[in-house]
Amino acid sequence: MYVRHLQVTDFRSWEHADLAFEPGVSVLVGRNGQGKTNLVEALGYVATLGSHRVATDAPLIRHGAPRAVVRTAVVNDGRELLVELEITPGKANRARINRGPVPRPRDVLGILRTVLFAPEDLALVRGDPGERRRFLDELLTTRAPRYAGVRSDYERVLKQRGALLKSVRAARNADISTLDVWDGHLARHGAELLAARLDLVADIAPHVAAAYAEVAPESRPARIAYRSSLGEAFPYQVAGSAGGAHDRDVLEDALLAELHRVRPQELERGVCLVGPHRDDLDLALGELPAKGYASHGESWSFALALRLGGYELLRVEGAEPVLVLDDVFAELDRGRRRQLAKVAAGAEQVLITAAVAEDVPGELDGLRFDVRHGEVHRV
Repeated sequence: MYVRHLQVTDFRSWEHADLAFEPGVSVLVGRNGQGKTNLVEALGYVATLGSHRVATDAPLIRHGAPRAVVRTAVVNDGRELLVELEITPGKANRARINRGPVPRPRDVLGILRTVLFAPEDLALVRGDPGERRRFLDELLTTRAPRYAGVRSDYERVLKQRGALLKSVRAARNADISTLDVWDGHLARHGAELLAARLDLVADIAPHVAAAYAEVAPESRPARIAYRSSLGEAFPYQVAGSAGGAHDRDVLEDALLAELHRVRPQELERGVCLVGPHRDDLDLALGELPAKGYASHGESWSFALALRLGGYELLRVEGAEPVLVLDDVFAELDRGRRRQLAKVAAGAEQVLITAAVAEDVPGELDGLRFDVRHGEVHRV
C-alpha cells in the first residue's frame, strides 16, 4: 500500500497543497511552523477520521474558510482508489470514493492504513489511560474498520446511560426502570469492543516486546497487558495475554453482573463506573510499571515499540500500512535512530517530516520536499 497523491484545500495552515508521492521514502523538510506536520496529519485523518493532535475537527479548518477538503489517491495491490473528505464545522462531514458519494464517512476506513509515530506519542507511556485506549481503538479500527461502528454504538449508549444516571442523581424518587435496558445495551456493545481489544492485545504483545528489545537492547524486557474495569469479575486469568478469541457472551455476562454490583455507587455518583471506557493498557519494564519508573529514553523506546508493534502486526496480517514518522528523529539518540531507520527502510512507503535534513539517517534516502512559506516543492 502507498499514497500516490495528496491534495488539501483549506486544511490547517494550507490554503492549497498538492504532492505526488512514490513508494519508498519521502522526506518533508521545513522549519517548525511551516506546515509539514499538517500534511501528514491530513493523511492520518483519511486513515482514521481523526487527528493525532486535536480531539475535534474544528481546528483542522483553515481560519476563515467554510470547510476543508482532503483528497488522496491510494494504491493497494495495483488498484488505485481516490478518497475525498469534506470537513465542515457544525455539519456532518461528507466522503467520496472515486468521485462517488458514500453514505457515511467511515465507509472510507480501510482504504488507507497508516501507522504514525509523533512526539505526542510519549503520552502513551506517561499520559492518562485515555491515551492508551485511543491507541488500542485506532489500531483496532485500522485492523478491522467495522469496529468504528462498534465504538460509535458503545459511545452512544454510554452517553445516554450517563445522562440517565445524572438525572437520577439530581432528582428524588426518580424512575430507574429503564436502567436495566441501558445496562443490557452497554453490556452488549461493551462486550464486543472489549473482546476485540483483548484479542488485539494478545496479538500485538509479542511484536511490542520484540520491537522494544530491538530499540533498547540493554533495557529490561517490555510487557503489555489489558486492565479491565471488571476487576475481580474479569473472567480471564490474565487480560489479553492468551491467544484465541475471547468469548463475547462471557464478557457480556460479566459486565452485566458488575453493573448490577456497582449500581448503588453509580446512582450516588451519577457516572458509569464499568465498561471499556474505564479500562487501561498496562505497560511494564521487567517487574515495574513503565509509568513513573521508566527513564526518558525508556519511555521513548516503549512508545516507539507500541507503534512499531502495531505496524508489524498489520504487516504480517497482509495489509502493510504506510509508516509515518513525524519529526521524531530529533527526539531520539543515535542508537534508537539507527533501529528506527532499519525498520523504516524495509517499509513499502515511509513518510518522514524533519526540521532539518540532517536529522534523517542517511540510509533513508528518497524523495525530498521543501516546505516553507505556505508552499511545498519537490527538491
